Amino acid sequence: MTSSSSPSQDTRRLAQDYPDGLRADALMEEDVAWSHEIDGERDGDQFDRSERAALRRVVGLSTELEDVTEVEYRQLRLERVVLVGVWTTGTVQDADNSLAELAALAETAGALVLDGVIQRRDKPDAATYIGSGKALELRDIVLETGADTVICDGELSPGQLIQLEDVVKVKVIDRTALILDIFAQHAKSREGKAQVALAQMQYMLPRLRGWGQSLSRQMGGGRGGLATRGPGETKIETDRRRIREKMAKMRREIAEMKTGREIKRQERRRNKVPSVAIAGYTNAGKSSLLNRLTGAGVLVENALFATLDPTVRRAETPSGRLYTLTDTVGFVRHLPHHLVEAFRSTMEEVGDADLILHVVDGSHPTPEEQLAAVREVIRDVGATDVPEVVVINKADAADPLVLQRLLRNEKRSLAVSARTGQGIQELLALIDNELPRPSVEIEALVPYTHGKLVARAHNEGEVLSEEHTAEGTLLKVRVHEELAAELAPYVPTPAG
Repeated sequence: MTSSSSPSQDTRRLAQDYPDGLRADALMEEDVAWSHEIDGERDGDQFDRSERAALRRVVGLSTELEDVTEVEYRQLRLERVVLVGVWTTGTVQDADNSLAELAALAETAGALVLDGVIQRRDKPDAATYIGSGKALELRDIVLETGADTVICDGELSPGQLIQLEDVVKVKVIDRTALILDIFAQHAKSREGKAQVALAQMQYMLPRLRGWGQSLSRQMGGGRGGLATRGPGETKIETDRRRIREKMAKMRREIAEMKTGREIKRQERRRNKVPSVAIAGYTNAGKSSLLNRLTGAGVLVENALFATLDPTVRRAETPSGRLYTLTDTVGFVRHLPHHLVEAFRSTMEEVGDADLILHVVDGSHPTPEEQLAAVREVIRDVGATDVPEVVVINKADAADPLVLQRLLRNEKRSLAVSARTGQGIQELLALIDNELPRPSVEIEALVPYTHGKLVARAHNEGEVLSEEHTAEGTLLKVRVHEELAAELAPYVPTPAG
């Protein structure tokens, strides 16, 4: 364990660096108010905003450990929290940014961040994550601030959670549990709720623990009279068995829903409709960009993981080609592997796309880290072969030097602002250029009695020219091979 005689050398109280305490404002804009005059045109109808506001947490719920008499099933109830992180690699700025992001996550979950602590160590302590001495210092901070929850910037083992709680005497959760809680709040669709529930049960299973009667054994299975076959399973073992049964049922339901999603994708592929997936770090502006490009009316909020359920909208390129635009779930550093597995069927939308618009927040302190985190998840879902265009969003608020650096380092990139509309026309032209084009160019004189072929040529191909004559519609188009074969009988024969 790394030891130090001065707290300034291996423990940093971030409240000293931020006059108003460690707030999510370190990563988010000061002005989060939404007004119809400013944001109405940009963000669409905002159908879900009032419903989302109604999901805010209720102040006054207790999180004292004395309340727990059964196995730990309680939904996270965050009120006044203290953050703690272990700085093992990188610069002190990297450690500060990581804890600032944790503060943004905590505030998104409805917590009030009171203080933050970073400890310099070679590796997290195996027993209490931050070591026994620093755990005692953390207990003093909790007493001083009146906090009722400690959030650790990492995934803690069951033993670390229990032992740290024994020292600080308040509820302790880790980064993974916090992200799972935010997902549980924001999931709306049946598939999204099932995916979150599965991830929560996977996380909960090895961390179940009981107090008092929860550890007693049930009576064995004798018939009529005293049991003669020994003690039965403990309450906690019963709970684990039930959770495993629920997980198996949830996996079957998700597999069924995945089948429906795959049928829709096959239908789009059959109709030769190209697809574009919007991927990127959470709060980078993916939903705002979708609304700007299609007027989808998807909820836009200055919060992490504001939208989870993928939204698919039809769009049209400047040349008139139809394609689909999909807004996917946002990514974050150290995204829990439970979530990656549970949301794999949703993330497969990225792998099946013809083009990925990788949105990055140009005003973020470390946009390169965002790019690296998202690409790691893209590799996990097997989408490395899909062409990628880096869209640097929030260009109106970004440092011009940062924009120049990103545009120089990322060969296929473009700076835009979903807020002001800057660069949107250039982005549409880039999408038109990057989408795969039909392979066969053909000229056909289609009789007016076969108008469906003309409509399919517009929907599935690229119309180069169109002329209405006495005999029919003279088309010069690029289409796929199947449609070219249907148009072949109407190719005009050369005269004489």
